[in-house]
Amino acid sequence: MIVLDRDGVINEDSDAFIKHPEEWQAIPGSLEAIARLKRAGYFVAVATNQSGIRRGYYDRATFYAMQQKLQGQLREQLQSASVDWVSFSPYLGQDQSPARKPGTGMLRAIEAAAGQSLAGRAFIGDTLSDLYAAKRHGMRPILVRSGKGRRTLATADPILERVVVYDDLDSAVKALLAETD
Repeated sequence: MIVLDRDGVINEDSDAFIKHPEEWQAIPGSLEAIARLKRAGYFVAVATNQSGIRRGYYDRATFYAMQQKLQGQLREQLQSASVDWVSFSPYLGQDQSPARKPGTGMLRAIEAAAGQSLAGRAFIGDTLSDLYAAKRHGMRPILVRSGKGRRTLATADPILERVVVYDDLDSAVKALLAETD
């Protein structure tokens, strides 16, 4: 099992939010990385904060349309099985919902869906909230420089001392799969 953040890890991110399926663009190599994980037998889950829903920038139907674009591109371009589970939080940070990262509600939902523990499993993200959610849930946090990853590195937050960093999802997955060979 592995957990991936979405915006900035799988697809390009924007401080102005990704509001329409037309704006959703896969980061080069990310779909291929997911396909490699699937071929290696991984249950691939996505845990993504989507406060744009609560802010009124887009609705749940639009979020689902973006997810369908991801799944469709995996099937069309790579003849790959799709992502196994997507968990999202529409809440704002000020809502203090345990479902929103760095809370672990989405991770608990993924465990329930998969019927397996995430303890010790990799969580690949680009923000401090991803890293802290992973750490709080006993997972292995991995940072990518894509998306907001470079900005995250610039914070010099103490958690970064214990986190492995890769350029993007593609390089992170190559390294993870090499560990298991």
